[in-house]
Amino acid sequence: MKPTLFVLAAGMGSRYGGLKQLDPLGPNGETIMDYSIYDAVKSGFGKVVFVIRKDFEQDFREKILSKYEGHVPVEVVFQSIDKLPGGYKCPDDRTKPWGTNHAVLMGKEVIREPFAVINADDFYGRDAFEVIARELQRPRDRKGDYCMVGFRVGNTMTENGSVARGVCETRDGLLTSVVERTAISYDADHNIVFTDENGVERHLEPNTPVSMNLWGFTPDYFEYSDREFRRFLDKDINTPKAEFFIPLCIDALINNGEATVKVLDTTSKWFGVTYAADRDGVVAKFAELHENGTYPAKLF
Repeated sequence: MKPTLFVLAAGMGSRYGGLKQLDPLGPNGETIMDYSIYDAVKSGFGKVVFVIRKDFEQDFREKILSKYEGHVPVEVVFQSIDKLPGGYKCPDDRTKPWGTNHAVLMGKEVIREPFAVINADDFYGRDAFEVIARELQRPRDRKGDYCMVGFRVGNTMTENGSVARGVCETRDGLLTSVVERTAISYDADHNIVFTDENGVERHLEPNTPVSMNLWGFTPDYFEYSDREFRRFLDKDINTPKAEFFIPLCIDALINNGEATVKVLDTTSKWFGVTYAADRDGVVAKFAELHENGTYPAKLF
């Protein structure tokens, strides 16, 4: 059974400004998503599901979905802050989305096969998709048998500011925890550093695995997510900025022994438009990837 690619495309680029998901960055106006879809199809994915906001559905269908017709089946689902489980009501003053794992829950009605989750505005690279596609297609005999691609942090940096990354701790190739570090950057000597919760500057080795939100799940993950989201709401429904992130759910499942997450290595180098100053460099990289034959003149 071919896995499905689930693309999280409901967010706004607050640091970059505007809808990064629709920004033409390739030589023929390709978006970052176009490269992810192309790489995923080449790697063996059989369907793409997008989660978006209802208010930019028309633009999304016209500018994005139309180009995939005849290449791969696509479906769209919608994330909204008032889409909560029965018995829960969104607080009137809530404006912030409920987070990445709430977005994942939006796919439970249309996804029936193993699936990978990605961000719409990150470039992951062909090797990352090939690695996770192989893993998702192997036989499984239990629930909670998941995976993620652990990018080497040195392959995920920008010269234009700090980045937030989920730093992974592992044991015997399995994830034990993901610690969100919100300000990873280069120091004056080009070492990779972050400031910990005690205000102490720490170094990260370039090969340290980090999460770039490239996760691999089977459909039973929706059941676990629904339960954990209810627990989250019971605790934080009235906390205006609280979000139900994927690592929050994963940590709960690992800690109570319901899931294991295999950490997959990749040689792929991430890039994306975290800051406006990143854009020119990303445009140049895509042009180079077309020129050297990594991608054809036109993707679709």
